[in-house]
Amino acid sequence: MGLMSGLNGMAVGQTMLLLLLSNVFMTFAWYGHLRNLAAAPWYWAALVSWMIALAEYLLQVPANRLGYREAGLSVAQLKVIQEVITLSVFVPFSFWFMKEPLKLDYLWAGLCLVGAVYFMFRA
Repeated sequence: MGLMSGLNGMAVGQTMLLLLLSNVFMTFAWYGHLRNLAAAPWYWAALVSWMIALAEYLLQVPANRLGYREAGLSVAQLKVIQEVITLSVFVPFSFWFMKEPLKLDYLWAGLCLVGAVYFMFRA
């Protein structure tokens, strides 16, 4: 049996897409203000970030419900998927948007997440 046997593949794909989109919003909510609102007072940055985070929650909550109820994913599996997506979104964001250098540590972190995925989804 494969790593995802017994799961609803279409719902897993929809869950992952929603989590990907939600993570893009959350990454900008958490870190985008460091570049775009650097000179603004912290409370203004917090308010703008909160408004962006609302969009994240409007995607993340249905994603987790769909993943849990329809796809048959466990909470732990949902969390590991989210962490993989987080790194997949964060690395390009930090490179292209924040203009930070790519680091080999991203590769090592990614390999650790591959191990986490294996252990979370093995039969």
